[in-house]
Parts: sequence; structure tokens; C-alpha cells
Amino acid sequence: MILRLSSSAARSAVVLTAFVLFVFLSYSAVRNVRAVQQAGRDTKEGFQRAAQLEPGNAENWYLLGRYWQHNLEEPDTQKAIQSYRNALSFDPNAGGTWAELGTAYELEGDIPAAQDSFLRAKQTYPLSADVAWRYGNFLLRQGRTDEAFKEIRRSIEADPRRGAEAFSRCLRVEPNVDTILKQVIPPVSSIYVDVLRDLAADNQFDNELKVWNHLATLNPHLALQDAYPPVNALLQRKDTAQALRVWDQAAGFAGLSQLRDPHSALWDGGFEWGVAGEMFAWHFDPNSNGVQITPDSSEKHSGNRSVRIMFDGKTNINFADVCEYAVVRPSTNYRFSGWIRTAGLTTEQGLRFRLTAIGTADRSTVLSPEVHGTQPWTRVEVPWTSRSDVQIVQVCLARYQSEQANGDIQGTAWVDDAALVPDSSGTTQP
Repeated sequence: MILRLSSSAARSAVVLTAFVLFVFLSYSAVRNVRAVQQAGRDTKEGFQRAAQLEPGNAENWYLLGRYWQHNLEEPDTQKAIQSYRNALSFDPNAGGTWAELGTAYELEGDIPAAQDSFLRAKQTYPLSADVAWRYGNFLLRQGRTDEAFKEIRRSIEADPRRGAEAFSRCLRVEPNVDTILKQVIPPVSSIYVDVLRDLAADNQFDNELKVWNHLATLNPHLALQDAYPPVNALLQRKDTAQALRVWDQAAGFAGLSQLRDPHSALWDGGFEWGVAGEMFAWHFDPNSNGVQITPDSSEKHSGNRSVRIMFDGKTNINFADVCEYAVVRPSTNYRFSGWIRTAGLTTEQGLRFRLTAIGTADRSTVLSPEVHGTQPWTRVEVPWTSRSDVQIVQVCLARYQSEQANGDIQGTAWVDDAALVPDSSGTTQP
């Protein structure tokens, strides 16, 4: 529509109105920019100036309130409360501001006002993980444990990353792990795994095992590495039977239970997992002192893969960098066997297996025959006996330094199908 003005006075009035509106909007825009700049200084003066420039902006009052509440040099809870109330007068549906106000009232010892503020926060933002978390912690501090657990659980359900911290905080007021897992921690495997890592960092061995046992009842899908903390804790306590139980459970949850030979003490004797691991898995550095160690699916004795060890010919290396720990029965005769294939492996010191008792003053070592040169798949075996105080043996692939003038080793070896089985005679040793 075209606006037609009948006189010059009317036209002048329109122009004047447009000019005034332009000036007002320009002034407002400049003032808003200046307020944002002042708040961005992150100082008391900046927040105060921002609130003066834009007194109707709830965010500026909120930021000023947080400054007064959380600044360590000059905290002033009363000023924080007033700033929060100013913010809420312009934005009464700001759940975060209500929660901050509740905390400020609690610091002042006004528990009824704090309770009311937290409830208002929940009413305005019922799905907020942060609001539920802060209200739950308020209830925890007031000794209202059951109510607190419900709120904290709601927070974890909305934000599972809070699980480990929630477990730790609740454990301070409720020492019964079963109660916390039932009332606070949702039955989500990733949350349990985070809790396990947190407990491992604090060396809470007993609680780790309790949490793992609860996790196992969920029949979760896990990565084998998720079991490292509880297995390591049990090994530190020399509880090898429990450590092996947890490991086998974890392997099942990771879909790797087929790698356990029920007749052998070694886990994954065929190197089928194809991953450098820890605990009861083969552990190795893929590039160790000039030696390349990799799974190889193109050359194997059986199954899907072997492990390939390639020596670069530059060092007379003393090598023992592919190892696994295995739980054994004390005072028992075993027979170890494994398969080795070599291609152009130089020097008289080839590749062999080495078995060493762990956790005893007598770290006796047994060696299998070595294989060098170019040989087809060759079975090597050696008897080994555990002493009465031995529960763990370390099995390593080893190459000892050569005594030849040019002892640098070059070539490739493949290893597969290692096993450590009780001797069929069943004879035990003292």
C-alpha cells in the first residue's frame, strides 16, 4: 500500500518520527553492544556496568549474581541474592537462576527459602539434569537421603556422565554399595564402567568387585578393556581366582568367550583377538626396539590369524616383548606347547618361549627349544612345574642375544597355538 500525505507538515512529521525511531534504535543497539562488551570483561565492574546499561536484561543480573556468589576474593551472598532476584523479575522461568538462588539462600542459612527456590527451579525446568543434580545435592546436605537419591538418579538418567561423581558423593553418606546401585545408579553398563574407573583411581578394591558383580547381572555388552580396573585390583590383592573369573565374564560380555581353551591356562593361545592388550591377554608394542609385531591373517597354523615378528637386522637384540600372564594351580605339573614358523631368521639364537613364575622369590625360568633359519610350522614344547607358592606364570616369546661376531638378527617368525595344560599324569610337586 502506498501512503499518500496531503501536506508538507504531515510529511515532515513522518520524517521526524522515522528519525527519532532511528536514533532510539541506534542508541539501543549501541547500548546493548556496550553491555555485552562489559559483561565479556568477566570482572565485577564489567558485570555492574552491563546491568546499568541494560537493567532489563536478566542475563546481566544473573552474571552479576554469580560473580558475588562465586568470587573467592570478595564474595557477598546478599548481593548475589539481590542480583538473582532482579534477574528473576525479568525472567521468572529461568531454572538455572532459581537453582543459583537456592544455593545462595543455603549459604546464608535460610533453608526454607533455599528449598522454595530449588522447587521453583524444578517447576520451571523439570527435565534439567543440572537442576535435579543441584537439588539432589542440597537434599543430601540436609540429610534427606531418600529424596536426594531420587533427584540425583533423575540427573544421571538425563546426563549419564554424572554417574561416577554421583556414586562417589552418595558413598560418603551411605556406605552400602548395594543401596547406592539400587537407588541411585541407573542399570546402564556405560555408567557402571565409569564408576569402576573412578573406584580404581581411588584404590577402592572391595567396592570395585561389588560394582562389577552388579554389572555382570545386567548381561552387558562391553569391551574387554572395561574389565581391566577390577581385574587389576584383584591381582594386586593376589586374588587370582576372582581375577580370572571376572576376566572370563568380561570376555563373554565382549563376545570373546570362544578364545578360552578350557584345557589350557592361556587365554587366546591362538592370538585370535588380534589386539595388544593387558592382564590375561597378550600384550606387546607393535613397534618394539626395531621389531615389528603384528597379527597376520594370511599365515597361521590354525584359526584366523597368528602373530608375526619381524626383525630388522640392525641389532643383536635381547627380545621378550610379547607376553601373557596365566593363572595356574600351585604344585602342579604342566606341559607347554606352541607352534613357530620362520623365514630367513639369522643367527643361532632364534625365537623360543620363556615361562617365568610370578609372585615368588624364586623366579625360575623354563625355555622351550629355539627355532631359526627357514622352518615350516614347528611344534616346540617343554614341561613346567608350578611351586607351592605360585599362582601366576608369565609366558613370553623370547630371543636371547647371539654370541656370534655379527649377531644382529634379521628375518620373520610367526607364532600360533600356544597352550599350557596340566600334565596328563596329574603328578603334583611340593
